[in-house]
Amino acid sequence: MKSPAADTLTPILRISFPHQDRLGRGKMELLEHIRDTGSISAAGRAMDMSYRRAWLLVSDMNRMFRDPVVESQRGGQKGGGAALTPFGDELLARFRKMERMMKSTLAKDLAWLEANSRR
Repeated sequence: MKSPAADTLTPILRISFPHQDRLGRGKMELLEHIRDTGSISAAGRAMDMSYRRAWLLVSDMNRMFRDPVVESQRGGQKGGGAALTPFGDELLARFRKMERMMKSTLAKDLAWLEANSRR
């Protein structure tokens, strides 16, 4: 059974930076999972993604900005961990705000597209 959300038009925000860097919903979802689990590997598993892929995405984000987005800690008695930096928290919050603003701004046009689609 399809969810009602699967039957609606959804704008998707993706920001392209110079030099082919991109920021979009996948990286933001990864940040949310890191925030919630305290682990890059657990965040990757939650998204059905390898640790290597998750780590590469985190590395990309850390490289894209002046301040780090995620800080990781190595081993120790309780093992390693990861957490969003204050900058990472703000990045995630601002991206989600931009998504809400985009959806709100486009609501009438999306309704028009929906009303005129062949579904």
